[in-house]
Amino acid sequence: MTPNENPAPFKVLQLTDPHLMADPAGALLGVNTRDSLAAVVAQVKQDHFEPDLVLATGDLAQDGSELAYRAVSEQLARFSCPSVWLAGNHDSPINFNKAIAGTVSDQRHLVEGGWQIIALNSSVPGEVHGELANDELAFLDAALAKHPDLPALVTLHHHPVDIGSEWMRNIGLHDREAFWQVIDRWPQVKIVLWGHIHQEFDGYREGVRLLATPSTCIQFEKGSQQFSVEENAPGYRWFNLYASGAYETDVARAHGFTYELDTNSTGY
Repeated sequence: MTPNENPAPFKVLQLTDPHLMADPAGALLGVNTRDSLAAVVAQVKQDHFEPDLVLATGDLAQDGSELAYRAVSEQLARFSCPSVWLAGNHDSPINFNKAIAGTVSDQRHLVEGGWQIIALNSSVPGEVHGELANDELAFLDAALAKHPDLPALVTLHHHPVDIGSEWMRNIGLHDREAFWQVIDRWPQVKIVLWGHIHQEFDGYREGVRLLATPSTCIQFEKGSQQFSVEENAPGYRWFNLYASGAYETDVARAHGFTYELDTNSTGY
């Protein structure tokens, strides 16, 4: 990566799993989720990262309420750029779709800054795990075929690989082999990015960077065999995408956010 040769990167911010609720005092395992999202957004501003695009990668609402999605919109309006929303397993299909209908947030294939960004819907109504329907896989294949020379970032909510946490093994993406068959056909895919797991993940598969990001609220304990949370600050991921295909990325956290986490919980 030689960013000095590419002075104007396309800047992407990933915010994931805020779990907002209709009630402004709504909390998840002791953490007020509106306050934690606000703290993460404030941290982005404090870090002077001004994105060109925000990827909001699922579980935007814990209760699926219209008021929760309105609160998400209000926080994202603090950035002077568009946002793309993905549904997660906690999101209400009806209210989620109503919130983004006719807006830029409904776009799922963007070409910006010499990159293409493809957003997939892996949510299954009423289920915790994820699936990619045949038409979703066809959409992915067609989008990659349309721009075979442009580096691609593919994003979804559910994890498409095992992350070393037994209790999360069956709530990730099912039928993931079909997903990887499409990805493997297109060498321009540089990054596969997801949410859902409430922790940072960084790996590779066949040269493709595999990335996940801390939630803006509670964090799941890495490597846990049963449901477990850990007292780690909420955070976000940033990207600098260069037209050459090079990129930079890292996770930052809102360490100044204080909360009292219920570490004895066995679920939520």
